[in-house]
Amino acid sequence: MSILRPILAAATLLLSPSAAQAATLDGAQMNWPWALPFAGILLSIALCPLLVPKIWHGHYGKIAFGWAAVTLVAIAAFFGAPAALAAFVHAALAEYMSFIIVLFSLYVVAGGILVTGTLRGTPATNVAILAFGTAIASVVGTTGASMILIRPLIRANADRAGNAHVVVFFIFLVANIGGALSPLGDPPLFVGFLRGVDFTWTAQHLWMQTGIVAVLVLAIFFALDTYKFRADVPPLAKQPAVALAVRGRRNIFLILLIVAAILLSAAWQPGIAFDVYGTHVELQNLARDLALVVIALASMWLTPEEHRAANGFTFEPIREVAILFAGIFIAIIPVLAMLQAGSDGTFAFLLKAVTAKDGTPHEAAYFWLTGALSGFLDNAPTYLVFFELASGEAKELMGPLSGTLAAISMGAVYMGALSYIGNAPNLMIYAIATEQGVRMPSFFAYVMWAACVLVPLFLLLTLLPISPILKPF
Repeated sequence: MSILRPILAAATLLLSPSAAQAATLDGAQMNWPWALPFAGILLSIALCPLLVPKIWHGHYGKIAFGWAAVTLVAIAAFFGAPAALAAFVHAALAEYMSFIIVLFSLYVVAGGILVTGTLRGTPATNVAILAFGTAIASVVGTTGASMILIRPLIRANADRAGNAHVVVFFIFLVANIGGALSPLGDPPLFVGFLRGVDFTWTAQHLWMQTGIVAVLVLAIFFALDTYKFRADVPPLAKQPAVALAVRGRRNIFLILLIVAAILLSAAWQPGIAFDVYGTHVELQNLARDLALVVIALASMWLTPEEHRAANGFTFEPIREVAILFAGIFIAIIPVLAMLQAGSDGTFAFLLKAVTAKDGTPHEAAYFWLTGALSGFLDNAPTYLVFFELASGEAKELMGPLSGTLAAISMGAVYMGALSYIGNAPNLMIYAIATEQGVRMPSFFAYVMWAACVLVPLFLLLTLLPISPILKPF
C-alpha cells in the first residue's frame, strides 16, 4: 500500500481540476539563451555521428536526455516546478505521443512487407521503382516506402559500376518529396494534422507543385542514369532478371487500417476530453493511438519472422527516432513559447523577415527559411516552429493564410532532402546502402548533389506562379 500512495497522489495531482490553472510560460520574458538546448540537441544530431560516431551511437540517449533535462530544470528554476511539469505534460501528451505512435505503427507494418526477386537495374526499371515509391510515400509514409523498396532497388543495381546516384535520387524522391500529400507521408505534416490541419488539405493544395517537382527530378535522374548505364551494359547483360514477388501482403491491409483509424479520429468528435495538468487529451485521439498500437502488434503476430529477418528489420532505427524526438520535443518548449510571444518575443526578427511591408506573410521567405532549416536540422520541429510563427491556428492557416501553410509544408518536406539529417529515413537509407556495399557520397558530397539537383527546381517553384495558392511567390 505504501508503494501505491505516491502513484495515487501523482495521479490525483495530474487529474485535479485545479491543474487546469497550472502555470504557463511567458515567452516575452525569455531571450535567446533559452533556445540553446534546442540548438544543442539538433547540432548534436547533425555533428556527433560525423565527428564522434562511437560516442554518439553508444550514448545518444544520454545526450538527448541531457539537453531535455537542462530545459526542464531551467524552466523550473525561473518559472517554478508547476510550470515545468505543465510544459512537460503538454509536450508529451499533446505533441509527442501521437507523433511517435504513428511513426512506430507505419515502421512496424511496412517492415513486414517483403519484396523478393531481382530486376535488371536499367534506367526504365529504376525510374519505375522511384516513381512507384514516390507515389506510395504519402500512403505508407516515407519511412514505410523506403523500408519496402530500398533493398530491391539496391539488388537491381548491384552489378553496376556506379550506383550511388540511384540511392541519392531515391532519398530525394521516396524519402522526402513523395511524402508531401498526406500526414502519413512525412512527420512534419503529421505534426500539422495534430495541430488541426485537415487530413486531405495537403493533397488538395500541393498535388500540382509536388507533381511538377517529382516529374522534373525523375527526368533529371533518367537522363543521368541513361548516361551512366551505357558503361554498365556488359556486366548487366550477364545478370538474370527474376520476377518480383510480394510477401507479407496482409500488412497492406493493416496499412489501410492505419489510414482508416486516422481518418476516423478526425471525423469522430464525441466532445469528451480529459484534463491532464492543463493539457486537454481528447477521447478520439486516445482511441486512435490505441488502435495504431494494436495494429502494429497484430502485424508482429501475423507476419512470419523470416520476412522481417530478410528485410533486415530491427527496432533500433525507430528506437533512436523515439529517443531523439523525445528530447527535441522537450527542448523546443521555450522556443515555441518565445515564438508565441510574437512581436514581443526574442524571435520578432524572424516574424519581420517573413512579413511583407504591407503586413501580409511573405510566402517565399517562409518557404526558404523553413526549408533551409529543415535540410540541416530536422524538418518536423522546424515545421512546428514556423507553423507557430505564422499563426499557430490551423483554421486561419487553411483559410486566409493558405499560401503560408503551403510554403511551410513544401519547405519542410521538399528540403528535408538537402542533407542526410534533414529527415529520419535519409540516414536509415544511407546506413542500409553502405551496409550493402554501395559507395555512398560523404555528408558534404551529398549536400552538393542536393544543391545541384534540387535547389534550381526550388528556385523555379519560387519564381513561377504555378498555382493560385502561390501567387505571392
